[in-house]
Amino acid sequence: MTKSILKDKSYQFAIAIVKLAQNLQGVNREFALSKQILRSSTAIGAIIREGEFAQSKPDFINKMSQALKEANETDYWLDLLKDTNYLTKEQHINLSQQCKELITMLVATVKTAKNNLKK
Repeated sequence: MTKSILKDKSYQFAIAIVKLAQNLQGVNREFALSKQILRSSTAIGAIIREGEFAQSKPDFINKMSQALKEANETDYWLDLLKDTNYLTKEQHINLSQQCKELITMLVATVKTAKNNLKK
């Protein structure tokens, strides 16, 4: 099995968000937003993993599109956490950069898969 950069990056991103959520809940006693971002960010990698065993190319495209939606939602929660002062500017820059990188990679994956489907 080849090494998947997308799979690895989504997993590392999920770890970073799990640690963030632990901090938000433990230190800040913030539960609503932390649960939202925890759900959406960990779903990215989980759905990418599902896509590894897609039953067809359209199923693969669907899974990657779902992961893309979760990444976009996670980006929203990151912005909201920053704007409500739960994230420092540095934390936001770091996590947002990782999230946007995943979004870029997922967009490219979906486009490539769609183009290959047409051939």
